[in-house]
Amino acid sequence: QVQLVESGGGLVQPGGSLRLSCAASGIVFTVYNMAWYRQAPGKQRELVALVTHTGSTNYGDFVKGRFTVSRESGEKTVYLQMNTLKPEDTAVYYCHAAHRGSASLAYWGQGTQVTVSS
Repeated sequence: QVQLVESGGGLVQPGGSLRLSCAASGIVFTVYNMAWYRQAPGKQRELVALVTHTGSTNYGDFVKGRFTVSRESGEKTVYLQMNTLKPEDTAVYYCHAAHRGSASLAYWGQGTQVTVSS
């Protein structure tokens, strides 16, 4: 059974930082591309950051150097370090896993709420 369990969300003031974690189980972590998406109320889900199975990274345009995605294969965990948070970063953040060679092998976590407010 595949599970992606996010943690680390919460309430933070503008300008603050949060670190999200996504612990994976039930997959061969090293052959999966891992990503973070987010969805704000009334908006479409959008890509925040991607780290491929080889370690290459890609970010949404809105990130502008504020976030860093990383993965730890030994722990089967992907991280999202978010700095200089803005109110518009408020959303549910989802972890996503996609097999490097099969589009049908893709999974979502349950999401973690991030609220940026004073």
